[in-house]
Amino acid sequence: MSFDQLMQQIRACTLCAGHLPLGPKPILQASPEARILIVGQAPGQVAHRAGRPFDDASGDRLRDWLGLSREQFYDAGLVAIVPMGFCYPGRGRSGDLPPRPECAPAWREQLMAHLGALELTLAVGQYAQHYYFGKDRRNLTERVQDWRSTWPDLLALPHPSPRNNLWLARNPWFERELLPVLRSRIAELIN
Repeated sequence: MSFDQLMQQIRACTLCAGHLPLGPKPILQASPEARILIVGQAPGQVAHRAGRPFDDASGDRLRDWLGLSREQFYDAGLVAIVPMGFCYPGRGRSGDLPPRPECAPAWREQLMAHLGALELTLAVGQYAQHYYFGKDRRNLTERVQDWRSTWPDLLALPHPSPRNNLWLARNPWFERELLPVLRSRIAELIN
Protein backbone atom coordinates (compact mmCIF):
# COMPACT_ATOMS: atom_id res chain seq x y z
CA MET A 1 0.00 0.00 0.00
CA SER A 2 1.33 3.45 -0.84
CA PHE A 3 1.99 6.08 1.81
CA ASP A 4 -0.86 8.25 0.51
CA GLN A 5 -3.31 5.33 0.59
CA LEU A 6 -2.27 4.46 4.13
CA MET A 7 -2.71 8.05 5.30
CA GLN A 8 -6.19 8.12 3.74
CA GLN A 9 -7.11 4.96 5.63
CA ILE A 10 -5.72 6.30 8.90
CA ARG A 11 -7.59 9.59 8.55
CA ALA A 12 -10.83 7.65 7.87
CA CYS A 13 -10.33 5.27 10.83
CA THR A 14 -13.31 4.68 13.12
CA LEU A 15 -11.87 1.67 14.98
CA CYS A 16 -12.36 3.26 18.43
CA ALA A 17 -15.43 5.37 17.64
CA GLY A 18 -17.51 3.88 20.44
CA HIS A 19 -14.91 4.86 23.05
CA LEU A 20 -14.14 8.42 21.95
CA PRO A 21 -16.16 11.18 23.64
CA LEU A 22 -15.64 13.62 20.74
CA GLY A 23 -15.71 11.00 18.01
CA PRO A 24 -12.88 9.83 15.79
CA LYS A 25 -10.57 12.48 14.35
CA PRO A 26 -7.11 11.02 13.75
CA ILE A 27 -4.51 13.75 14.20
CA LEU A 28 -0.98 13.13 13.02
CA GLN A 29 1.58 14.54 10.65
CA ALA A 30 3.91 12.43 8.53
CA SER A 31 5.91 12.29 5.33
CA PRO A 32 8.44 9.76 4.05
CA GLU A 33 10.97 12.65 3.90
CA ALA A 34 10.72 13.56 7.61
CA ARG A 35 14.00 13.23 9.50
CA ILE A 36 12.61 13.90 12.99
CA LEU A 37 9.86 11.87 14.65
CA ILE A 38 7.92 13.15 17.64
CA VAL A 39 5.95 10.45 19.43
CA GLY A 40 3.53 11.69 22.06
CA GLN A 41 0.57 10.22 23.89
CA ALA A 42 -2.56 11.27 21.98
CA PRO A 43 -4.06 14.58 20.94
CA GLY A 44 -5.65 16.66 23.68
CA GLN A 45 -8.96 18.52 23.40
CA VAL A 46 -7.35 21.67 22.02
CA ALA A 47 -5.48 19.69 19.35
CA HIS A 48 -8.71 17.81 18.55
CA ARG A 49 -10.55 21.08 17.95
CA ALA A 50 -7.66 22.60 15.97
CA GLY A 51 -7.01 19.43 13.97
CA ARG A 52 -3.25 19.82 14.59
CA PRO A 53 -0.95 17.97 16.98
CA PHE A 54 0.59 20.01 19.79
CA ASP A 55 -1.39 23.12 18.85
CA ASP A 56 -1.53 24.29 22.48
CA ALA A 57 0.68 25.46 25.36
CA SER A 58 2.48 22.10 25.40
CA GLY A 59 3.31 22.57 21.73
CA ASP A 60 4.64 26.06 22.39
CA ARG A 61 7.02 24.67 25.01
CA LEU A 62 8.01 21.71 22.82
CA ARG A 63 8.81 23.99 19.87
CA ASP A 64 10.93 26.11 22.20
CA TRP A 65 12.77 23.03 23.48
CA LEU A 66 13.51 22.00 19.89
CA GLY A 67 14.38 25.46 18.64
CA LEU A 68 11.79 25.20 15.86
CA SER A 69 9.40 27.80 14.52
CA ARG A 70 5.73 26.87 14.04
CA GLU A 71 6.37 26.70 10.29
CA GLN A 72 9.26 24.27 10.70
CA PHE A 73 7.44 22.21 13.32
CA TYR A 74 4.36 21.80 11.11
CA ASP A 75 6.38 20.99 7.97
CA ALA A 76 5.71 17.26 7.54
CA GLY A 77 8.77 17.01 5.30
CA LEU A 78 10.92 17.90 8.32
CA VAL A 79 8.97 16.63 11.33
CA ALA A 80 6.66 13.63 11.62
CA ILE A 81 4.30 13.74 14.62
CA VAL A 82 2.90 10.26 15.19
CA PRO A 83 1.35 9.82 18.65
CA MET A 84 0.64 6.45 20.23
CA GLY A 85 -3.07 7.16 19.77
CA PHE A 86 -4.32 9.32 16.91
CA CYS A 87 -7.61 10.49 18.47
CA TYR A 88 -8.49 12.40 21.63
CA PRO A 89 -9.22 9.61 24.17
CA GLY A 90 -11.25 11.65 26.67
CA ARG A 91 -10.65 13.02 30.12
CA GLY A 92 -9.85 11.07 33.28
CA ARG A 93 -9.47 12.05 36.93
CA SER A 94 -5.97 13.47 36.61
CA GLY A 95 -5.83 14.52 32.97
CA ASP A 96 -6.43 12.98 29.59
CA LEU A 97 -7.01 9.24 29.38
CA PRO A 98 -4.31 6.97 27.93
CA PRO A 99 -4.24 6.46 24.17
CA ARG A 100 -6.73 3.88 22.97
CA PRO A 101 -5.01 0.46 22.95
CA GLU A 102 -6.36 -0.42 19.48
CA CYS A 103 -4.61 2.42 17.65
CA ALA A 104 -0.90 1.55 17.70
CA PRO A 105 -1.36 -2.14 16.77
CA ALA A 106 -3.67 -1.18 13.90
CA TRP A 107 -1.47 1.48 12.30
CA ARG A 108 1.97 2.07 13.79
CA GLU A 109 4.03 -0.65 12.09
CA GLN A 110 2.54 0.05 8.65
CA LEU A 111 3.13 3.79 8.98
CA MET A 112 6.66 3.49 10.34
CA ALA A 113 7.62 1.30 7.36
CA HIS A 114 7.09 4.38 5.15
CA LEU A 115 9.17 6.72 7.33
CA GLY A 116 12.62 5.58 6.25
CA ALA A 117 14.43 8.93 6.44
CA LEU A 118 14.07 9.30 10.23
CA GLU A 119 17.28 10.07 12.11
CA LEU A 120 15.96 11.19 15.50
CA THR A 121 12.98 9.92 17.50
CA LEU A 122 11.70 11.92 20.46
CA ALA A 123 9.62 9.81 22.86
CA VAL A 124 7.53 12.42 24.69
CA GLY A 125 5.85 11.21 27.87
CA GLN A 126 5.29 7.82 29.44
CA TYR A 127 3.21 6.05 26.76
CA ALA A 128 5.72 6.79 24.00
CA GLN A 129 8.58 5.84 26.32
CA HIS A 130 6.98 2.53 27.25
CA TYR A 131 6.73 1.73 23.56
CA TYR A 132 10.32 2.70 22.69
CA PHE A 133 12.10 1.69 25.88
CA GLY A 134 10.09 -1.44 26.64
CA LYS A 135 10.03 -2.76 30.17
CA ASP A 136 12.62 -0.24 31.30
CA ARG A 137 11.95 0.11 35.02
CA ARG A 138 13.57 3.52 35.37
CA ASN A 139 11.40 6.49 36.22
CA LEU A 140 11.09 9.50 33.92
CA THR A 141 13.94 11.41 35.56
CA GLU A 142 16.34 8.46 35.35
CA ARG A 143 15.41 7.76 31.73
CA VAL A 144 15.82 11.38 30.63
CA GLN A 145 19.09 11.74 32.59
CA ASP A 146 20.45 8.72 30.72
CA TRP A 147 19.88 10.45 27.36
CA ARG A 148 23.44 9.83 26.16
CA SER A 149 22.86 6.05 26.05
CA THR A 150 20.47 6.33 23.08
CA TRP A 151 21.83 9.54 21.57
CA PRO A 152 21.72 10.66 18.74
CA ASP A 153 18.91 8.39 17.49
CA LEU A 154 16.40 8.21 20.35
CA LEU A 155 15.64 10.57 23.19
CA ALA A 156 13.17 10.40 26.08
CA LEU A 157 11.60 13.75 26.94
CA PRO A 158 9.18 14.72 29.69
CA HIS A 159 5.82 15.87 28.44
CA PRO A 160 6.02 19.62 27.76
CA SER A 161 2.72 20.23 29.56
CA PRO A 162 2.53 23.05 32.10
CA ARG A 163 1.66 20.25 34.55
CA ASN A 164 5.36 19.35 34.47
CA ASN A 165 6.61 22.75 35.67
CA LEU A 166 7.55 21.21 39.02
CA TRP A 167 9.60 18.48 37.30
CA LEU A 168 11.41 21.13 35.24
CA ALA A 169 12.10 23.21 38.36
CA ARG A 170 13.52 20.16 40.17
CA ASN A 171 15.68 19.17 37.19
CA PRO A 172 17.44 22.32 35.95
CA TRP A 173 20.09 20.16 34.22
CA PHE A 174 17.45 19.33 31.58
CA GLU A 175 17.31 22.88 30.21
CA ARG A 176 20.95 23.65 30.95
CA GLU A 177 22.63 20.47 29.60
CA LEU A 178 20.28 18.48 27.39
CA LEU A 179 18.32 21.14 25.48
CA PRO A 180 21.31 22.90 23.90
CA VAL A 181 22.55 19.56 22.52
CA LEU A 182 19.05 18.68 21.30
CA ARG A 183 18.62 22.06 19.58
CA SER A 184 21.97 21.64 17.86
CA ARG A 185 20.99 18.17 16.58
CA ILE A 186 17.61 19.45 15.35
CA ALA A 187 19.30 22.35 13.51
CA GLU A 188 21.70 19.89 11.88
CA LEU A 189 18.82 17.67 10.71
CA ILE A 190 16.66 20.41 9.24
CA ASN A 191 19.43 22.30 7.42
